[in-house]
Amino acid sequence: MPAWHGQVESTEWITPALVRVVLGGDGLVGFELPDATDTYVNVAIPPAGAPYGGVFAPAEVKESQPKELWPVRRRYTVRDWDGARLTIDFVVHGDHGIAGPWAARATPGDVLVFEGPGSGYRPDPQADWHLLVGDESALPAIAASLAAVPAGRRVVARLVCDGPEHEVPLPCPGDLDLQWLHRTGADDDVDLLAEAVADLDFPTGRVHAFIHGEADEIRAIRKHLLTDRGLARADLSCSPYWRRTMTDEAWRAIKRDYVAAMDADVA
Repeated sequence: MPAWHGQVESTEWITPALVRVVLGGDGLVGFELPDATDTYVNVAIPPAGAPYGGVFAPAEVKESQPKELWPVRRRYTVRDWDGARLTIDFVVHGDHGIAGPWAARATPGDVLVFEGPGSGYRPDPQADWHLLVGDESALPAIAASLAAVPAGRRVVARLVCDGPEHEVPLPCPGDLDLQWLHRTGADDDVDLLAEAVADLDFPTGRVHAFIHGEADEIRAIRKHLLTDRGLARADLSCSPYWRRTMTDEAWRAIKRDYVAAMDADVA
């Protein structure tokens, strides 16, 4: 993937845990998005004390610096691209993680290096209806996807967040059935999305589904859709972005095996 960089032009807190960063500048000249609504970039954030910063080439850093000085890599969905400015929404949980705290502290003029873009999903205009399920980490892709649904097409969305103040407007030209679910801090929060999907009366016709978010929640929903509802795998975009009780690095270390176990659930 090619490397790019953008300068922070503005930041805005969209919710108490979601900060929107708008990037611009000459480092984005030539950047283009594929025809997809889950387009992502791989940001590269130098660790504290790194002897480089600002604009750098991640590949060159890996060749010239010891591993402990390599930039930390994280994948983020593009919220918007207008041909000159790139908008990315970052989930922030205090000082936890790497990219969230960077976004929370970002000020105009700061530089963000990233590689990409990549993608894999866009609502199929030929599908009879659409199902979109996720949490805050999936909101940028779900928001972009809802906006791309054909006018009048049936859309069912089930989203989980920490409370009403964490909800965001989600314009959609389709016939949208949207329900926000709110965590309470109880152990059964992990079941909120799966139970909401299990309780759905599916509309008739072929569904195209986008199911992304916390690993254990997504795993349960995927198994239900493929096993109990009989969805075709080709009609399901599904990915675990993070896992409860795990740091980003710990999750990245086991994600490949976890995804393999998900596949074995419905083998």
